[in-house]
Amino acid sequence: MSASWIDVPLPAGLRLGTSSYYWAEWHGPFYPVDLPVNDRLSWYATQFDTVEIDATFYRSPSRRQVSGWALKTPPEFLISLKVPRTITHDAGMVDCDAETAEFLSALEPLGPRQGPLLLQFPYVAKSVNRHEYESGVGLRRALAAWLPRWAPHADWVVEVRNLTWIDRPLIDLLAEHEVSLAFNAYYTMPNLTSLFEQDRFDPLTGRWAYVRFLGDHRRLDRLNDELVADGAKPEGYCELIVDRERELRTWVDALLPVLGRRPVLAYFNNHYAGFGPGSARMFARLWDEIHGA
Repeated sequence: MSASWIDVPLPAGLRLGTSSYYWAEWHGPFYPVDLPVNDRLSWYATQFDTVEIDATFYRSPSRRQVSGWALKTPPEFLISLKVPRTITHDAGMVDCDAETAEFLSALEPLGPRQGPLLLQFPYVAKSVNRHEYESGVGLRRALAAWLPRWAPHADWVVEVRNLTWIDRPLIDLLAEHEVSLAFNAYYTMPNLTSLFEQDRFDPLTGRWAYVRFLGDHRRLDRLNDELVADGAKPEGYCELIVDRERELRTWVDALLPVLGRRPVLAYFNNHYAGFGPGSARMFARLWDEIHGA
């Protein structure tokens, strides 16, 4: 795409965006200072060609709300959404057909704008459930019962945060149903290079390569609070405060062969380096420097 924020050309099949767009502190650093709140998404869609909406994790959207997103974005714009936590966390993917059907029905106004739907699962600590921490067998059983009914209805992405769960049993299950495995820049997870260097399985299990640059939210919150308290920056997540260039270079290198096999969606969270749009721009410029368009 070509836009003023992403100021270098990117190859077809590579889309960059942010995790959420609804940040008041982005007015000035990203949004025009005087932009009305209700115009954020329509303006965002002139700068990026995709967004990941995480508000749906906390509350399933209404059709009216989704219709508003559709009206504010062009048909070629892609909106990925988090699946409500009532499905992934509260129900644990069990006995949640009504909630799943309600969520999918609400998304119908998006039409061609609907991107993948992210099933985000929580980290399970060893102290809470050692067997699940090591194996992830409970999650696999729940997915094995849920996916046959619902996998055909959308492009789904599964995100786990326990490293040991990413192995043949989960990979084979996702591949059987063409569900993508999320690739995370997250402190408990492996880098992309190591996933593709191992020879036990192919991590590309679905129709998308779905990448989330998450970082460590506790560390970033502490650092941001310290900088604000010292008067070194304004409040909120409005500028880069961690240098991620070296790490992003490894992701740029690793994603080139992936792009040859799948379209890539990459979303940047504020907690990755302090400012989602800034991380996306840095990634784009590094891609252009290393690979060109």
